[in-house]
Amino acid sequence: MNYQLVTFTENFTMEDLSQKEWREKLAEDANAMIIDVRSDEELEEGFIPGAKQMDIRNPNEFMETAHQLDTSKNYYVYCRSGARSSQACAIFNSLGIKNTYNLEGGFMEWDGEKTK
Repeated sequence: MNYQLVTFTENFTMEDLSQKEWREKLAEDANAMIIDVRSDEELEEGFIPGAKQMDIRNPNEFMETAHQLDTSKNYYVYCRSGARSSQACAIFNSLGIKNTYNLEGGFMEWDGEKTK
C-alpha cells in the first residue's frame, strides 16, 4: 500500500533531547512509548528496554505501523546516531502525533539500561 504524508498546521512538538533530558522526561511520562527505528542487524547490539522496533529502512512496513500508532501517546524515538529517528519524528508529526522526542546521539551514545 502506498501512503501519502499530510502536513498539519497545529502545534506539534518534535524535540531533540540529550541523553539526560530523554531519560528524565521518559521517567516522568506515564503516556510514553519508546520506538527504535534501527534495523534487525542493529538490534543485535542491544536496545533500550520496552522499545518497539519500527525499521525506518523498510518504508512500507514502517508507514503501515506508523499509521496504526495511537496519536494520543508521546513517542520517544531513537536510532543508531539520531538522524533516522529525527526523520521518524517528523513523519509521526505529519501523521498527527503531537509529541515526539528524538534521542540526540542515538543508541551509540546511550549510557542507560540496555537489553540484548
